[in-house]
Amino acid sequence: MNRDAVAQMLKDFRLGKLSTEAVLERLRHLPYEDLGFARIDSHRAIRQGFPEVIFCEGKTVSQAATIAQRCLERHGTLLATRASREIFNAIKAREPRAKYFSLSRTIVVKPARPARPVGHILVVSAGTSDIPVAEEAAVTADILGSRVETLYDVGVAGLHRILDKRPALDAANVLVVVAGMDGVLPSVVGGLVDKPVIAVPTSIGYGASFRGVAALLTMLNSCAAGIAVVNIDNGFGAGVLAHRINALGVRADSEGRQRRIRAPHAQIPIHEPSAVSHKPTPDSNSDRDSGKQRADSEIRQRQRKERTEPGEEQ
Repeated sequence: MNRDAVAQMLKDFRLGKLSTEAVLERLRHLPYEDLGFARIDSHRAIRQGFPEVIFCEGKTVSQAATIAQRCLERHGTLLATRASREIFNAIKAREPRAKYFSLSRTIVVKPARPARPVGHILVVSAGTSDIPVAEEAAVTADILGSRVETLYDVGVAGLHRILDKRPALDAANVLVVVAGMDGVLPSVVGGLVDKPVIAVPTSIGYGASFRGVAALLTMLNSCAAGIAVVNIDNGFGAGVLAHRINALGVRADSEGRQRRIRAPHAQIPIHEPSAVSHKPTPDSNSDRDSGKQRADSEIRQRQRKERTEPGEEQ
């Protein structure tokens, strides 16, 4: 249940289409549902715009499938990460719309009427080995409602590959840059664009990479401005953050367009607050002096006109 569903439920209750008992039954599982082995946060869709996401790693097939079923009953949409093929099969048996993305190990059930994707997020990977984490970010941002494009295998070992894609970098509202080994690519991208860059270190690399710690430290110490860093292999976290930044930009653009549309029909001119607050207010004495000066000037003009015009014939 999300904000729109709650608003529709209250409207139906006001119109008499829903009884008090029916409303109470729908609200019974807010703010969470206790399954014993899990407490499902049913209220999260209302607070954050999307239901609780299932992290499948460490859960049994039965636990993950039961949680998924409850989420689908309440919200009609689902995202599960770090999911095995066995967990997908169990969820698919209960919900035929479920889709499995093997590279990212994610399970997705989109709403029956998905909204049109908004904005523009670009997910970039340094190497082909980083694609699974990049795909987790891309799938996450996509189901949350953002328009997502990908650009893979453009690491710094062949710098011309990323420089050749400058138009794609410049076109995005937000960039997610995924890299293992030395973890340098986010700094390169951050130095080329004026957009937010979300850096994702991966555990890909040889011994001294320390399973992603080296890339993480490189990204945290980046000299490029405007870079945020998430945890090692956390494509999901990067996808959520990218979507929220992207959505804020889309919302700001929409509000700006609405203000521009309303402005021509406004009854009074629109001023900046600073211009209004600092505008000098003339005092009453100066108003009276100006009025007197205008009257004297008009009298003098009439006198000059009478002197220059010829008199009437008798």
